[in-house]
Amino acid sequence: MFEAAELGHHVDKATYKEEVPKLRKQLLDVQFELGEKKPFPVILIISGVDGAGKGETMNTLHFWMDPRNIHAYAMSDPSDEELERPAMWRFWRRLPPRGSIGAFFGSWYSFPMRQHIDGEKNRNYLDSYLDDFLRFERMLADEGALILKFWLHLSKDALKQRLTELESNKATKWRVTKEKWERYESYDTMRPVAEHVLRRTSTGHAPWIVVDSSDEKYRNLTVARTLLKAVKARLAETDKPAAASVPVEALDHADDISVLTTLDYSKALEKKDYKKQLELYQGRLNKLSRSKKFHDRSIVMVFEGNDAAGKGGAIRRVIGALDSRFYDIIPIAAPSDEEKVQPYLWRFWRHMPGFGKAAIFDRSWYGRVLVERVEGFCSEADWLRAYGEINDFEEEMARHGVIVCKFWLSITADEQLKRFKEREATGYKRFKLTDEDWRNREKWDQYAQAVCDMVERTSTETAPWTLVEANSKYYARVKVLKTICKRLEAEL
Repeated sequence: MFEAAELGHHVDKATYKEEVPKLRKQLLDVQFELGEKKPFPVILIISGVDGAGKGETMNTLHFWMDPRNIHAYAMSDPSDEELERPAMWRFWRRLPPRGSIGAFFGSWYSFPMRQHIDGEKNRNYLDSYLDDFLRFERMLADEGALILKFWLHLSKDALKQRLTELESNKATKWRVTKEKWERYESYDTMRPVAEHVLRRTSTGHAPWIVVDSSDEKYRNLTVARTLLKAVKARLAETDKPAAASVPVEALDHADDISVLTTLDYSKALEKKDYKKQLELYQGRLNKLSRSKKFHDRSIVMVFEGNDAAGKGGAIRRVIGALDSRFYDIIPIAAPSDEEKVQPYLWRFWRHMPGFGKAAIFDRSWYGRVLVERVEGFCSEADWLRAYGEINDFEEEMARHGVIVCKFWLSITADEQLKRFKEREATGYKRFKLTDEDWRNREKWDQYAQAVCDMVERTSTETAPWTLVEANSKYYARVKVLKTICKRLEAEL
């Protein structure tokens, strides 16, 4: 795989001096166009052999272009804060917005590769990460990102020569550490691992570009020209690349049975029993949240449901059992301007809780397959692929030890109408009722179908849906608390 990158590619000084000014102007022109139009983000991964010039390449791009619109991240081993969250969290939170360039040197590939090279983890562990990366990059590409992955390569002899030259020069000796020589000694182990990673993860939407780095002038020109050509080509496209999709219509059932119609909406609790059970389960939840076993776990609670189904009331009873220092409530409305220039899951990843903490989402990432689907705020291709992306997201959480509890609070259409009228008639509740609530009611059947599809496609063993019969608020609140307690007890 690396044969072509070991041929000794070379650019003479005169050619380099002539080419750089023209290339810099073109790079700046295309960068300004990208920043002005903001059609997509550019994601650069600069990886490769230690000592091949990853940092120098990034510095060159910063020098040749406008550094204000290039966000560079050196991804070393994860920090304590990052270790408390799913592995991809630290990369999600650094994704560049549309119209800018994000450069990762160290990237998401480096840490699991190094663990495997050093013998800490086996091939299956590495491959499981590679599968995550493939799905991550597929999602980024479907969201419109331009992904360029550069592997800066040196042969073993060229690496030894590079380290020796740097070490013999007083001005650059500091750059050659003991760790660099240790990496050189493990070169023969590293090379087949690198070949395996590049073969597994080079795709049409995110290909690896192997660059001979034995001559820094050749390396700099090759990386810069490739970047320029790719961005210009994408800017020339008139439309966002369409994700492959298959036309989907709702299943034409021969009856009216669904996960919603089979719920028993007559379930209820008397006020006396409600108070007794509320105290019981709030006490259990408080004790579980303070358990030593919960110190290295976290919990994410998702509350979805019909308008006026009682999500807010259920959430208030949950937090009534928790220490306010250890939870965050995240209300989800229409995305902000900052959030609109990122992949749709970005605004949820940023709220992942650390160890011993809880994140409570009032509405959530399921808006993509509910309101955005029904109201036409995204394409069919977008909401169809969202099921798989959501399952991946929740599986990553569960694999890291995050306990995921998802609730759909369901009421009948008659009960919703009754509650709407009560809100209209009660001054301190009137703010809860909006024109949008009435419009959503007109699409009751469409939302019901979307909910059924959502439950069918995203209720998994690691993150199951709990359907809550919510015509009785007392019953619904107790069922939510009881479910959270049972999940925590089972997990801990």
